[in-house]
Amino acid sequence: MPIIKSAKKRTRTAAKAAARNSKTKRNLRSAVKAFGTALTSGKDSKKAQSKAQSTIDKAAKKGVIHKNKAARKKSQLARAAKAAAGTKKPVAKKTVAKKPAAKKTVAKKTTKK
Repeated sequence: MPIIKSAKKRTRTAAKAAARNSKTKRNLRSAVKAFGTALTSGKDSKKAQSKAQSTIDKAAKKGVIHKNKAARKKSQLARAAKAAAGTKKPVAKKTVAKKPAAKKTVAKKTTKK
């Protein structure tokens, strides 16, 4: 147990923050799970996806998860929704090296002497 007054306050503050963060994480997990069940059951997955993305954004804004993790999770949700809808993912175009354009031969101009 801390003895110094500021350390006691810091302990109280940390406990409040931990409770707040755990609530945000719990909401995040439940929203993502609800989206998964909506996909499998064929219910309104658009609404569930929107709610899950909103919850992910809130968690990232509060600093509970990193912004790159939030972006990755949202991308995974979108990919899952697209796969469940039956639309195929567009195939990445292969980059083919272009042949250099053939030089056109220019007819020589005849000049009078």
